Amino acid sequence: MHLLGIHKNTQSKTGSNEVANKPVHVVFIPVLAQSHTKAMLKLAKLLHHRGLHITFVNTEFNHKRFLKSLGPNSLDGLPSFRFETIPDGLRSSDEDTTQDQLLLGGESIINNLLAPFRDLLRKLNHTEPPDNPPVNHILSDGLMMFAITAAEEIGVPILLLFSISASSFMGYKQYPTLLEKGLAPLKDETWLTNGFLDNVMDWVPGMKGIRLRDLPNNFISTDPDEASWILCLEATQRFGKGSAIVLHSFDTLEKEVFDALSSMFPLIYAIDPLQLLLNQIPEHPLKAMVYSLWKEETEWLKWLNSKEPNSVVYVNGSVAVLTREQLVEFGWGLANSELPFFWVIRHDLVAGKSAIFPPEFEAETKERGLIASWCPQEQVLEHSSVGGFLTHSGWNSTIESLCAGVPMLSLPIFTDQQTNCHCVCNVWGIGMEISKDAKRDQVGKLVKELIGAEKAKQMKNKVMEWKKLAEEAASPHGSSSANLDNFVNQVLLRKS
Repeated sequence: MHLLGIHKNTQSKTGSNEVANKPVHVVFIPVLAQSHTKAMLKLAKLLHHRGLHITFVNTEFNHKRFLKSLGPNSLDGLPSFRFETIPDGLRSSDEDTTQDQLLLGGESIINNLLAPFRDLLRKLNHTEPPDNPPVNHILSDGLMMFAITAAEEIGVPILLLFSISASSFMGYKQYPTLLEKGLAPLKDETWLTNGFLDNVMDWVPGMKGIRLRDLPNNFISTDPDEASWILCLEATQRFGKGSAIVLHSFDTLEKEVFDALSSMFPLIYAIDPLQLLLNQIPEHPLKAMVYSLWKEETEWLKWLNSKEPNSVVYVNGSVAVLTREQLVEFGWGLANSELPFFWVIRHDLVAGKSAIFPPEFEAETKERGLIASWCPQEQVLEHSSVGGFLTHSGWNSTIESLCAGVPMLSLPIFTDQQTNCHCVCNVWGIGMEISKDAKRDQVGKLVKELIGAEKAKQMKNKVMEWKKLAEEAASPHGSSSANLDNFVNQVLLRKS
């Protein structure tokens, strides 16, 4: 059954009264990172609005981060939308920092989470209704493989959610083939520089002209036992375990890829942009719930209000880490562009060092530069003064920029960011790529092109076209709205 591209929902919408007679309980378990948690919380709110009982599981590390950034009562929830916490074995920290990505993506997932998650499910299933109905479904991030094991043990369906593009999902699906063909892991470090990664893979469904280097780059290692490679390889081999798959994209954005995926997975749903879908919800107790693991600042609004339309370069990334040398080059590149810029520099942005610029940099940029430690990104991107986004091309940032009609300067670092960059620059025509090793002259040149050159006008026109298509997908009769309703009716409410 091809469930993508449906623009008219033939089934009735699920109202809260219908579900209340027989509560359906869905347990959410995200990857520990900011972007994954943010995307999953948005979907959880959409499903709760449709009458489902939600348990959202945070690890202790992220639970403490949420409480610190959002306030002590921020996770109180509702009787039908509860937050639970499981231990993760990660070192607690008083700093607003991102835990080491290998630890987040590898050791903690593999070694620490199955037993406490299993115990939580048992507790949920032994709490008397109606306060806590028995668990009907587990909706897990696709990388949380322990959740598949736990679902099998208690005999409930596992649903896999991927907070990545369809193109990245297809890219990860090629990992077993890369291994079979001897293309991954890399034989030696010369493969990084000898043009090997520029080989075009004409066998990837729905992705004409994609090169090896455009795939999610967890495979780019010479160590066959590298944790990130092993985790992703094993995860891709279990994609088929999901009773259904949800991808955060919309049909028209990646049509050829979705057409290919729909022939591989019987039940796959494109549900995005999540924020545009949420915007249609009337007043609701959870509508104002935010998602940031860092405390957001507010000075930016007054500053942006003082700038001309489409004049400001916004710079941010939730997990990318730069060396001090790279930070300095990007900083002086922004200064040399002579354009106003709003730069979010987290406490942990610079690997091992404090992100402090010399006095001459501050003097040069005092009137046209604003630096903050964190901000509500979607509100910033939607501000009329923002004309371009320098981003590491995480998927949340990419889709948020597209929905705001803001062209991108893409600085991919790891995982799916390279695939997103490929799509932004080469498929959708709404951005340009920049290397993390770019020097200040090149940074300044590309920033100017992003905001004021003829190419900027072309990218702006194109991104506005995609913005319109995104709005159509999330409209009441659009494909993403229909796919969300079908996901609820055909999967979550389906009688076994």
